Amino acid sequence: MSKLQRFWHNYKVLIVMGSGLGFVHWGWYIIKSNPLLHQNRDEFTPEPGIVSYVSPVPLPALPEPNKRKRESKTQD
Repeated sequence: MSKLQRFWHNYKVLIVMGSGLGFVHWGWYIIKSNPLLHQNRDEFTPEPGIVSYVSPVPLPALPEPNKRKRESKTQD
């Protein structure tokens, strides 16, 4: 087995994934630098922020303890 074959056999995942990751980043850089995809700042109209907070429903009041139970405990 030659050195090149052994290198490919041992590191093919690293070579393929590394080059793929490099090409994806390079492509993203090219896409971001395309002037057709940039919006002109003069045409940009800022919109107000969206408020998505909904207040929770208040919990119902706790029922009052039974007075008879309290009175019978104090009598004993």
